[in-house]
Amino acid sequence: MNKQPKAIPKFANEAQERIFWETHDSTEHLDWTKAQRVTLPNLKPTTKTISLRLPQHLLDSIKAAANSRDVPYQSLIKVWLQEKL
Repeated sequence: MNKQPKAIPKFANEAQERIFWETHDSTEHLDWTKAQRVTLPNLKPTTKTISLRLPQHLLDSIKAAANSRDVPYQSLIKVWLQEKL
């Protein structure tokens, strides 16, 4: 059952396109069986700033460890957190 997809209309701007896709199913317009995976090498993950309260002696130890590795202490904390996940 090969059903031809409907044509995607032309949009004057992104707002019109957004409204269209909010009210229409993409499976009527695209053949998802022919979709291919892509990699986006320049895409950076979204970051969020947090506040983390640490005892002073712990922060000093982290900074000393980061200094011995010649990396910023915040980067070292991120690496350690990622390793533990």
